[in-house]
Amino acid sequence: MHLNFSHLYSTLLRGKWFIDFRDIETHQVLIDKLLSRSMENEASLSKREPLHILLASDTGMNSGSNFKDAPAGSIAIIPLQGSMLKYGTRCSYGTTEIAAMMDEATASSKIAGMVLDIDSGGGSVDAIAPLLESINAAQAKGKPVVACCDLCASAAYYVACHCNEIIAANTISSEFGSIGVMMSFMDYAKYYEKEGFTQHTIYSNLSTHKNAPFEAARKGDYESIKKEQLDPLAAKFQEAVKHQRSNKLDASIEGILAGRVF
Repeated sequence: MHLNFSHLYSTLLRGKWFIDFRDIETHQVLIDKLLSRSMENEASLSKREPLHILLASDTGMNSGSNFKDAPAGSIAIIPLQGSMLKYGTRCSYGTTEIAAMMDEATASSKIAGMVLDIDSGGGSVDAIAPLLESINAAQAKGKPVVACCDLCASAAYYVACHCNEIIAANTISSEFGSIGVMMSFMDYAKYYEKEGFTQHTIYSNLSTHKNAPFEAARKGDYESIKKEQLDPLAAKFQEAVKHQRSNKLDASIEGILAGRVF
């Protein structure tokens, strides 16, 4: 297995997701190819282009990958597009890399603020924290961060609601919401049994609770995994939105905090 793919495989197979289901459906063929290991040939990969930013100032707009030549008072426009993963792959950038670019903008005396150019249906839960840390760091230095959004769903909205402002990029395709959490996993037991393999999982007598929610879910009982893992994440997501949006949030709208998209 290529090292660039190891975390991606792990995230796909075990991860928890703040993601709009349409993103999963759209990428299902790609996901299937990744899990079947049919995309490790470098010839089958899209080239990962350099992460470019736009610099907007009174004198115009320029593109590049650093801030040293930016006019004083520039606004850095940083992309957050596609499904969000914490770490980058051979084909895409992770939020740790996007956050590093935001930190560079915060440290630059040439940059007065940032715009996050968001077009994302969300992603893995662990992809959120690096961006929130960078947003908070910029705001602490008096540099506002504005979210300009086309699709801004689930994990992407979690990030956007921590920005100083959220702006719809247009009135045609911009969508917001999908506040919720989900997870999925594949059970290969019957496949391996058919191939002649029998899996034995043995726990210590002192580890009676280890993996209990997951083992129950493999038997079709999802209540424990929802109660112990998914519900706490969903509640934290809801509280974050309530706190960050405060007087801008109309919580009386049906489904606004339970996955509905607007």
